[in-house]
Amino acid sequence: MNVFKMGWRNVWRNKRRSYVTIAAMTLALWVMLLYAGIMPGYLNSMEQSVTQYEVGDIQIHESGFLENPSLYTSIEDSASILEQLERAGLAASPRLLGGGLAASGESSSGVSLRALDVESNEHISQLSSKVEVGSWLSSDHPNGVVLGKKLARNLGVKEGSELVLVSQAKDGSMANGLYTVRGVLGAVAQGTDRSTVLMTESAFRELMVFPTGVHQIVLNRGDLSLDAAAAVATEIAEGQDVRTWKQLMPAVAQMFELAKVAPFIASFIIYLAVGILILNAMLTAIFERIREFGVLKAIGAGPFTVLSLILVEGAIQTLVASILGLSLALPGMWYLTEHGLNAGAMGGMDAMGVAMAEIWYGIYTAESCVVPLFMLWMVAMSAVLYPAIKAAFINPIRAMRHR
Repeated sequence: MNVFKMGWRNVWRNKRRSYVTIAAMTLALWVMLLYAGIMPGYLNSMEQSVTQYEVGDIQIHESGFLENPSLYTSIEDSASILEQLERAGLAASPRLLGGGLAASGESSSGVSLRALDVESNEHISQLSSKVEVGSWLSSDHPNGVVLGKKLARNLGVKEGSELVLVSQAKDGSMANGLYTVRGVLGAVAQGTDRSTVLMTESAFRELMVFPTGVHQIVLNRGDLSLDAAAAVATEIAEGQDVRTWKQLMPAVAQMFELAKVAPFIASFIIYLAVGILILNAMLTAIFERIREFGVLKAIGAGPFTVLSLILVEGAIQTLVASILGLSLALPGMWYLTEHGLNAGAMGGMDAMGVAMAEIWYGIYTAESCVVPLFMLWMVAMSAVLYPAIKAAFINPIRAMRHR
């Protein structure tokens, strides 16, 4: 008995039922193939927002600074640490942090001052690419500053506007200076958007009477894993507080870990519904063919033959759905990889202090294609197995008398 040939003919005996079953599996696979790539892409864009625009991969602070941030708590031997990090192959850049009051015209607002070494910062951050209006900081224009989007709107400033900064210098004197707005950032993160003023390192040192030391050293892990880079940094900056972005932003890191499970939960729910549909369709098919199975067993077909026949019928439908689903998903996968998905109104929205990307790009690997296919086959074959066993051990005499 040619089980495959008979199974193929049986599948198309009731075309409407087979079409519905195959269509359901095809749709489920199509959705999961696209989702399996867009979710990692979304998480990658969110992680980039954290590491490339905000905290970097790793940060080094003077012990106790994170618990009690202070202008006076700084890393004094920063030059030596930066030199050793460079020799170890880790890109690093110093930052100076402070606070004060910014005013323009009749508007004023409390601000966070963040001073950068413009040249070295380009190796560890892509924040310069987020300038929406105007231009980025320049060593040639040390008194130029860049503001967060919401802060610029609250102060009513734009490119070329004058901004007064007032604070307390390190020596206890009143710090005040007049600066020119060089640029305004797009959406980065809640804190940056609402209160951050970015300035050059030289301007900060002059304003705050801060001749030596830095508050923060930000690292890019490069080709190393995050833990390996942190281990190298800890060895070099002995006695300093070295933390990865996951330790600095544990809530965001936990959100990422939970989001990685989302595709599996979605797959389980969608494929469970498909599995119930397949189970119902196969049970109906077997109920309609009880006498046929009785005749098959009466002429010598054993339980294994009947079992194989039902499994082949399920496998044929799953194979057709797999080919159709993959064929329909490929153009979508290409589009999401090349052009991405426009998040629309969600772009720039704050999620756990991190701005969502406006365009979500898909990241597709062999695993992202194989896993949805494997799960479809596993669910489909599991759903077919019970009807197949039921048909395999049917009593031939009772089956032939069935009406």
